[in-house]
Amino acid sequence: MPKPIFFQERCKGCALCTVACPKKLLVMSKTFNGKGYNFSTCPDASECVGCCLCARSCPDIVIEIHK
Repeated sequence: MPKPIFFQERCKGCALCTVACPKKLLVMSKTFNGKGYNFSTCPDASECVGCCLCARSCPDIVIEIHK
């Protein structure tokens, strides 16, 4: 089962990954990382299909998909 791993401190809150996810599993956190940005997260990672579109869309290499 694919599992998205997030490096939250790298996130700048652009939300490109939330748009890229075909299952719309990613959301922006209501809390902030150390840089002061809302960061992306996946509340229901068990639904991830491992397409990697979120990781490919991220300019800051925040997301890795472990299969």
